[in-house]
Amino acid sequence: QVQLVESGGGSVQTGGSLRLSCVVSGYTIRTGFLGWFRQAPGKEREGVATIGSDGISVYVDSVKGRFTISKDNAKNTLYLQMNSLKPEDTAVYYCAAGVYRTPFRFSPVNFDYWGQGTQVTVSS
Repeated sequence: QVQLVESGGGSVQTGGSLRLSCVVSGYTIRTGFLGWFRQAPGKEREGVATIGSDGISVYVDSVKGRFTISKDNAKNTLYLQMNSLKPEDTAVYYCAAGVYRTPFRFSPVNFDYWGQGTQVTVSS
């Protein structure tokens, strides 16, 4: 049984930082395809960042230069370091894991497993 458990969310002021963690069990992240998504109230879920088994990472334009996705294969844990946070980053953040099936990296086709989400709130 695959489980993804996020942590690290919270409330910060504009310009602050948070580091999200996603502990994965039942799935080997070293060979998998991983991502972070977010969903703000009243909005559709959007992809934030992905990282493949080759270590290549891709970001949505709105977070480039501010967020960094990384993974620790030994700990089977995915991370999202978020710096220079803005109010528009407020959302529930989800980690996801799956198989790279399509070059549209944020496509849900690439993701089979999802975490329960962690809330990030950025105040101005």
